[in-house]
Amino acid sequence: MGYYREQTNMPPAVKNLLLVNVFVFLTQMLLPGALGGWFEMNFALHYPASAKTIFQLFSYMFLHGGFSHLFFNMFALWMFGRIVEYDLGSKRFLTYYLTCGVGAGIIQLLVNYLEFGGVPYPVVTVGASGAVFGLLLAYGMMHPNNVVMLMFPPIALKAKWFVVLYGVLELMGGVASSGSNVAHFAHLGGMLFGFLLLRYWRKKNQIWY
Repeated sequence: MGYYREQTNMPPAVKNLLLVNVFVFLTQMLLPGALGGWFEMNFALHYPASAKTIFQLFSYMFLHGGFSHLFFNMFALWMFGRIVEYDLGSKRFLTYYLTCGVGAGIIQLLVNYLEFGGVPYPVVTVGASGAVFGLLLAYGMMHPNNVVMLMFPPIALKAKWFVVLYGVLELMGGVASSGSNVAHFAHLGGMLFGFLLLRYWRKKNQIWY
């Protein structure tokens, strides 16, 4: 009974991340024109890089491009993040989440640089997707045989194959849709940094899976 109750309660890091993301989104929506532009200019991740880039690598993951963008990211955070937080503990979970988000931003900036050959071309990145894809990877690595039901199409897959499928789709999307509004390589960056951090913790015997 105690185990069931623990798994159904909302762990603190996930709960606070949900609240912060919703609060920031409401701020984006409610700020009038000039202030809204200032907010995005300072807190979204911009390419080319500037003196604000280091701060923006953290702040961009709390902004979103619309309600559906926010909803699907927060749904995935709630769905996979709760289990991963119970596995890692709240402090390590938050470290992992932020590392994946920052890693996703770094990869996005690198891809922008390679894509535009170093020529300044204004690109703005927002969203928790990179961090969320890191959570998806962690769930698949720590619970590889758990079954995940896809929505479209409605197919049941083991978590390990679910992660592989999404990784392949993101790679294909990144290669095929250069210049699109979806930061496919940022998603892969979140998974890459998450993988490296999980392997490092495992090598140090700080986590087990």
